[in-house]
Amino acid sequence: MTIDMEANRKAVKWTPAEQVGRVLWALCRPLFRWSPRPCRCWRNNLLRLFGAKVGRRVHVDPSARIWIPWKLTLGDDSAVGFEALLYNLGPLRIGTRATVSQRAHLCGGTHDFRGNTMELVKAPITIGDEAWVCADAFVGPGVTVGKRAVVGARAVVVKDVEAGVIVAGNPATKVGVR
Repeated sequence: MTIDMEANRKAVKWTPAEQVGRVLWALCRPLFRWSPRPCRCWRNNLLRLFGAKVGRRVHVDPSARIWIPWKLTLGDDSAVGFEALLYNLGPLRIGTRATVSQRAHLCGGTHDFRGNTMELVKAPITIGDEAWVCADAFVGPGVTVGKRAVVGARAVVVKDVEAGVIVAGNPATKVGVR
């Protein structure tokens, strides 16, 4: 099978409204990025302005990179750390009292490598209530991290993590329960 990259490049991946939204978000991103760290209310309101569902007392570090705010849900008391990358091409839900630590990468996009056009896939990610995605961890497209689960530092998660389970390593495997 030959990969048809020309067809991939010509494929419509975003509606005109999504394209406008992405451009406007890119233009407003410096307002988010350069806000002082204590100004979390400012950042939360900016995210809400762009359609994110943001709960109460949410802490998002100004260096966090959020690709599509209108596909983001942040539960009450949740936190997103320093330089976390939320590549949320599909819906991304971070639950109540859940934490995404520094430099974690939540990747909600991939390509269908089985097809000859490498079609873009926009997959959902769910981080359950009271779950913790530790520093530098990678959570792949379509993954659900269950309630109170822990994804260890630098773990690579490409399959769902059950509630209350602690995973670590590459690929992530169960190392304990919480």
